[in-house]
Amino acid sequence: MEKPVLSPDFTIEDIHKLREYNYYLTRDMTPQERRNFYNERGRAFQKEIEEGK
Repeated sequence: MEKPVLSPDFTIEDIHKLREYNYYLTRDMTPQERRNFYNERGRAFQKEIEEGK
């Protein structure tokens, strides 16, 4: 599945697209793999925010 294209207004449909995309990324992962997946992305985002300060 391709990464969804979001509208500039960010509607409820965009949320549905993101949730579906996220499901397809994580559907075959074990619970531990899923935790690692979210933790890695969260740390990368936190680092990005700290660099912007």
